[in-house]
Amino acid sequence: MATRTKDTQNIEAQETPEKPDLSFPIVGIGASAGGLAAFEAFFSGMPAEIDPGMAFVLVQHLAPDHKSILSDLIRRYTRMAVYEVEDGMRVQPNCAYIIPPARDMAFFDGSLQLLEPSAPRGQRLPIDFFFRSLALDLRERAIGIILSGTGSDGTLGVRAIKGEGGMVMVQSPDSTEYDGMPLNAIATGLVDYQLKPIEMAAKLMAYAGQKFSKHAPINHIPIAQAENALKKIFVLLRAGTGHDFSQYKENTVNRRIERRMAVHQLEKIDHYIKYLQQTPTEIEALFRDLLIGVTNFFRDTEAFLALEQKVIPMLFSGKPAGTTIRIWVTGCSTGEEAYSIAILLQEYMESMKQSYLVQIFASDIDSNAIATARAGIYPGSIATDISAERLARFFSVEPDGTYRIQKNIRDMLVFSEHNITKDPPFSKVDLISCRNLLIYLGGDLQRRVISLFHYALNPKGMLFLGTSETVGDVEHLFTTLDRKSKIFRRGDDSHEYPRPGLGSFLSPMATMNKYNTHVDSKTLTPAKLPLREMTEKAILTQVAPVAVLVNRQGDILYLHGRTGLYLELPPGEAATNIFKMAREGLELALTPALQKAVLENKIVRSLGVLVKTNGNFTGVNLTVHPVVSESADSQDAQLYLVVFEQASTFDPGSLQNVAVTDNTADFETSDISVEVITEAGIKKLKQELRIKEEYLQSTIEELDTSNEELKSSNEEMQSINEELQSTNEELETSKEELQSVNEELATVNAELQTKVADLSQANNDMNNLLAGTGLATIFVDHQQHILRFTPTASQIINLIQVDIGRPVGHIVSNLRNYNSLVEDVQRVLDTLVPKETDVQTLKDQWYRMRIQPYRTLNNVIEGAVITFSNITEAKVGQESLAKAQALNRLAIVVRDTSDCMTVQDLSGAILAWNPSATKMYGWSEAEALTMNARDFIPKELREEALNKIQKLSQAEILESYRTKRICKDSTVIPVRIISTALVDETGKMYAIATTERKDKIIL
Repeated sequence: MATRTKDTQNIEAQETPEKPDLSFPIVGIGASAGGLAAFEAFFSGMPAEIDPGMAFVLVQHLAPDHKSILSDLIRRYTRMAVYEVEDGMRVQPNCAYIIPPARDMAFFDGSLQLLEPSAPRGQRLPIDFFFRSLALDLRERAIGIILSGTGSDGTLGVRAIKGEGGMVMVQSPDSTEYDGMPLNAIATGLVDYQLKPIEMAAKLMAYAGQKFSKHAPINHIPIAQAENALKKIFVLLRAGTGHDFSQYKENTVNRRIERRMAVHQLEKIDHYIKYLQQTPTEIEALFRDLLIGVTNFFRDTEAFLALEQKVIPMLFSGKPAGTTIRIWVTGCSTGEEAYSIAILLQEYMESMKQSYLVQIFASDIDSNAIATARAGIYPGSIATDISAERLARFFSVEPDGTYRIQKNIRDMLVFSEHNITKDPPFSKVDLISCRNLLIYLGGDLQRRVISLFHYALNPKGMLFLGTSETVGDVEHLFTTLDRKSKIFRRGDDSHEYPRPGLGSFLSPMATMNKYNTHVDSKTLTPAKLPLREMTEKAILTQVAPVAVLVNRQGDILYLHGRTGLYLELPPGEAATNIFKMAREGLELALTPALQKAVLENKIVRSLGVLVKTNGNFTGVNLTVHPVVSESADSQDAQLYLVVFEQASTFDPGSLQNVAVTDNTADFETSDISVEVITEAGIKKLKQELRIKEEYLQSTIEELDTSNEELKSSNEEMQSINEELQSTNEELETSKEELQSVNEELATVNAELQTKVADLSQANNDMNNLLAGTGLATIFVDHQQHILRFTPTASQIINLIQVDIGRPVGHIVSNLRNYNSLVEDVQRVLDTLVPKETDVQTLKDQWYRMRIQPYRTLNNVIEGAVITFSNITEAKVGQESLAKAQALNRLAIVVRDTSDCMTVQDLSGAILAWNPSATKMYGWSEAEALTMNARDFIPKELREEALNKIQKLSQAEILESYRTKRICKDSTVIPVRIISTALVDETGKMYAIATTERKDKIIL
């Protein structure tokens, strides 16, 4: 049976449909541009001999159309198993998982689920998407790490992880290639560690080792000791922040404290209390941890849909336009929920085409969160929570890619730092939103807060709670509108008195109401205000000048008093312009007075103006006052109050029209003589008035025409502005898409740079390998042009670096008797059959030349490879072996003959010595093989012997000749010698064989 490998077992373990083990923490690591180097540094910091005991999931912005090699790169730096995620893959400890390109990834029930991205390429936020799912599923076992990258992806995910009690690390900005993502995460104030990637692993394992150990620092000590320790911590918190957390849920507080202890590696609760006393900043950090507000725009879509469809229409039902709608959002955190409600209200008012005064009070005890809410600036990642239509309507895009809430929405809200458990509440509220705050409070405190809400709401006011909250045992104070979305309406209070415990939330002023009949006289000071109002009202009733509020065009905005003596509706189409409604005689003075007030912005008076009323003339004093409006930001928005006062005396025979200014203005007087009012005089005056009326009418028509033209131009400019705004939004979208593509390309570039570095290293290794082996190699293409060669090849073919690109046949070679290189290479290229042959250089060096096709990894022929391996030593060895074999055969023959036979090389060294030679000369074979032939020749005959050898070099056999030789016993004996030359395959003599016999004739 075959043995299963470890990899096979791992794969089977991944596919086994068992219940997931989620007892280990899972670390989500998010990165974008510059993330590859950070990943490498992070895993390089992992201890090589210890398993981390957790899983790592890497989420990077990858190009959707480029195959990622991130898994291969990470494997170099860790001994853990590394997988590219497949849909539904189970997560195991001590493994790393890499997100594939063009996918969003979520963690659910122990497995990784892959989804098709729903957002456009430039607006995808895969890190936030994964971190949120990780936080919801693992809660405090979720750990998030943000590494190098641009943009704000991961910021909302950090909030989600911290909101569930998890831990967050961020790469220190000074160690990143791109610091956008780390800086946005740090700006939340929720980051536990800012470290270099290589330092993260050690801190991460230390945190996990303590946080997830079986011995919690609080739960495994005596109850009395634990309660006493918590009281001390509450005292320190109240002293440092002014807020009391003693009535918060104990389990929630314990988890937050244990997490802070794990961050600082403190094992005992007493040590943490001491650390709090010595480190004021830790008190603030613990306070922030206890206040973590997990919020986002339109959080819990179904609940906000119910709010939009059921609650908001009821807020406006039966209320006339201009009515004030008051809303209180408690625990607003960074303001997303409050702004979401404001957006829904604005949309509803636009649909009704009516205007109301909306006041939204948003409160929280976290000053940092309130500061963020007031600014109204949010990261680009909010695009995942808000529709594109609402983003375009209610937000503007900042140059850095963040979103700013529009001014009309911002003006609806008032943000304030407010403690719901001790500060007076807002009153007469139509709607209270308190979502996911009560779940952190104890039962008694919950009841007190619900009673407080009941007090603050108007009759029939509504309460909007989180999906995990309820009004509890004070349900009789409310009726349920939507049980699933936790929407309640304030019920009728038949007892008509405040609920017990409510006074502790309210200031003395707030508790003064109709139920409190015994009030100290000092508290009645505010009652003077109604007396003042009553007095002013009585004065206005008795002395009430007639006045009209108009704009610079004379359009009537408001009428005060009875204006019938001075104004009347003209016949025909109804008009509300003061010039058209002015009675006969009034317009003559009204027009210049208003024009002068507009031009000089000062009070203008015209005294004794004659106004015809019911056939008689009445004297009127006319005054035009410029009115300063707080909301007016330009001259066009300036208003004017026209006051009519009946003149006390009037002499028709002597009439003066006088224009008077205030004390600071010039005083102007003009006398106009008036004829005695007779029929002729009146006729003349009427004629003059008619001329002036026609002139004024012409002027007014010209002004109307100009206004129409300006209005048309304004509409065109507005249309152009909308088009420019639309173009700007498209450009912003394109910018975001380009930025996303740039991040993806940066990631691809980093991977390719690593690949290039690997290939360069491999190329260097290959070059050094070829150079080290001494193998001469030449690469040629299909046209036999030289592509590259090794240095050793230049010893065989005269190659230099500039020869690259030249045909190999053009280069002079150092080969002897070999001129068919070009033909052989072409034959190999044509037939793809390798050729091998031995060649010799001019320096008598032998090489084995091998020509074979050059094949790529895809099995494509792109030329030929010519290699030369030096076989000189092998050739010499072969020759030596052949000689030795020949000598061996000769020695066998020599040994068996009765004649004395020897073999010597050209230097005279004895190579062979047969037994007959031993008998004749006395030396043994071993002794003879160490001797030279000169040792056997008498000195006087050595020159003659040398001449014989020279003659032998010219012939293979030297005829028998007589000479003398010395024996071992020093005797000299006559011998007859026949010498034979031993030659190799080339005909070159390499040794001499001699046959020697004793000569009977003595020389």
